[in-house]
Parts: sequence; C-alpha cells; structure tokens
Amino acid sequence: MRVFLGSLGLEQIFTLTGKNPDGNSLWCSGPSMEPTIQNSDIVFAENLSRHFYGIQRGDIVVAKSPSDPKSNICKRVIGLEGDKILTSSPAGFFKSHSYVPKGHVWLEGDNLQNSTDSRYYGPVPYGLIRGRIFLKIWPLNDFGFLRDSPNGHRFSDE
Repeated sequence: MRVFLGSLGLEQIFTLTGKNPDGNSLWCSGPSMEPTIQNSDIVFAENLSRHFYGIQRGDIVVAKSPSDPKSNICKRVIGLEGDKILTSSPAGFFKSHSYVPKGHVWLEGDNLQNSTDSRYYGPVPYGLIRGRIFLKIWPLNDFGFLRDSPNGHRFSDE
C-alpha cells in the first residue's frame, strides 16, 4: 500500500488538542492493508512514539519503500530484531523461517495475498520507518483508532 504525505489541515486539529503535535495525514493507495485500511482511506501517523517508546509488534507504520526510495509504504510490524518469523510465499506454496537482524523490522500487509512486503524485500531497516499509523480519519463513517492485526500473530514457535 502506497501512502502520500499530505497536509489536509487535520494536523492543526491534533496540534491544538495536544493529542499529536508531530504527525501527518496520509492518503493510502492499494489493497495490501485491507481490510484494516482500504484503498483511498486517509489515516493519521505520528512519529513521536517511535523515538520515545519504539515500534512494537502489531503497529501499523509508514516507511520509505526499500525497493523504491521515492515511495512510502504502509505495513504492519510483524517482527522486531531477534525475532524468528514464520513466512510463506504469497501464494502459500512454501513456508520458511526468517530471522530479523539487529536494527531491522519485519513488515507485512494485512492482505497477505496482495501485498509486496518483507516476504519479497526482506527485513526493513528501522531508519526507513517514518511514523506509526494509529487513526483512520476518512471516510468519516470509519473514523477511529486502528486495531490489532486481523490475521493474528505470525511468529514461529520453533
């Protein structure tokens, strides 16, 4: 899912309320985060928590694309450094284990059948993460905080 950084005037609302003085509204494009984030949804990302608390498993993040530095991606954090991840091919034909090296995270879309993610480009350097997406602001009938992964965890017990 590609995201486009934008200024919709919504940052001022969060700044004035004191809820998020350092964030961006993002327009999301593509099916990789469905059903959590639909094509053309607008979400809000903040980047303070990654500095103070770090990124956690289950967080949805916006990051620079490892395969196209001019693009941003929106994915869920599945693994942190040191984690052993159970991965499968996008078509589900084979399964394997991957380790997340130091200074990296493992990112996957919620729509595993239609996502280009760490299963293709491997672990993502932590430095490419731009912020944590926590709130859907458009469409208004879907306004609210984003929840945990509908897929459950994908960590390996082996």
